[in-house]
Amino acid sequence: MTESTPILELDNVSYAYTKGGKKVLKNISRSFMPGKVYSITGPSGAGKTTMLSLICGLAGPTEGRVMYNGGDLAKQDRYGYRSHDIGVIFQSFNLLPSLTVAENIVLSMDASGKAFGMPKKERAVQLLKEVHLPAEYANERILHLSGGEQQRVAIARALSYDPSVIVADEPTGNLDLVTQDDIMSIFRSLAHDQGRCVIIVTHSPEIAAASDEVFELAPLRKRAGWSSPAPAQPASGQNQAAV
Repeated sequence: MTESTPILELDNVSYAYTKGGKKVLKNISRSFMPGKVYSITGPSGAGKTTMLSLICGLAGPTEGRVMYNGGDLAKQDRYGYRSHDIGVIFQSFNLLPSLTVAENIVLSMDASGKAFGMPKKERAVQLLKEVHLPAEYANERILHLSGGEQQRVAIARALSYDPSVIVADEPTGNLDLVTQDDIMSIFRSLAHDQGRCVIIVTHSPEIAAASDEVFELAPLRKRAGWSSPAPAQPASGQNQAAV
């Protein structure tokens, strides 16, 4: 996999919740490259969460294909994909409050079934440094942390099994602007310094502006398009699709 080869692709993807029902997504095609940060924006009901579910392998498209590393995800081990290749970060953190920071991260490593070249707690401490938390936080209980600190731990947990794709669903929705900026700097480092593909669903103009590319989803009969730099509207003919 090189930085000129897509790691993830949506190939003419459509999705309806019931057979023959109204499509939430229609004829979406897009390539996601390693080393880039993407933002997916749009109003409620435009299909952002549905698109994330398809990208994460939690659902399959009604039509079209989701491709990972050049292969159809429908023909791959989707459990292995979710536990090895893609890390997911939620707005609500989804951490276990009674456990310590390190225990939350190690639990994710255990669930992946991967082997690591160092003790798991030592790896957890290394990951804390990557998300701008001091090593002493490893033994803190989650319920003692602020929202911004919990989100950093959630990012460390998603990184614990070294996925190539990071997906974040409204990761800064409950955070102040200063913390939001720091979280975004982490995502940019994961993409630009480590070569991961980072995909963020967001309503934040600041997060979109700091991304490499923005995909604005709109309801059916409207258009969606990519833009770069983020705040710009997609140029005429620039990879647009109805959704």
